[in-house]
Amino acid sequence: MKRSKEYIESGILEQYVLGCTSQAESTEVHLMAATDPAIRLEIKAIGEALEAYAMEHAVEPNPVIKPFLLATIDYTERLKGGEPATMPPVLNKNSVIEDYAPWLNRSDLLVPDDDDIFAKIIGYTPEAVTAIVWIKEYAPHEVHDHEFEKFLIVEGTCDIVVGDEVHALVPGDYFAIPLHKNHLVKVTSSIPCKVILQRIAA
Repeated sequence: MKRSKEYIESGILEQYVLGCTSQAESTEVHLMAATDPAIRLEIKAIGEALEAYAMEHAVEPNPVIKPFLLATIDYTERLKGGEPATMPPVLNKNSVIEDYAPWLNRSDLLVPDDDDIFAKIIGYTPEAVTAIVWIKEYAPHEVHDHEFEKFLIVEGTCDIVVGDEVHALVPGDYFAIPLHKNHLVKVTSSIPCKVILQRIAA
């Protein structure tokens, strides 16, 4: 019993559960657990405690990260496949939907049916990224400290909420998010809100 207690108190079981033990240490733990019920129970208890801790402190991932990561991979593959690199016009208050017709009219830049947020990058430089983005319901709270985010609504409607201010937008509307301001997008139409989104380095 003393051997089990000393082994449990040594900290090696926590290291084992975390996957931080050497091959020799792991083999030793396996042998000890095979013959000692107290060690088997302790390993199980450590695993359950770590899982509970992880669940309690889990952070919900930002749903915008995945679509833009996939869009970056897609854009890279398109360039490798021979698509010429282009830079769409910089969004501003005088921008109109027709300015982006060469990209909006492409048959390969369409949205699938099953994504809440979907993006297709249409232009990239180290200073600016331009994408066509479809939002089904909402884009969550964000704050941009190092880039200006600009929108041109193409289809559907949405509210862009900046702080306590709600800006109701319809096709053709342009909107720029101020730096350092918490904002979110809520779709108000029955169809996804399709936008030209541009992020420009501040």
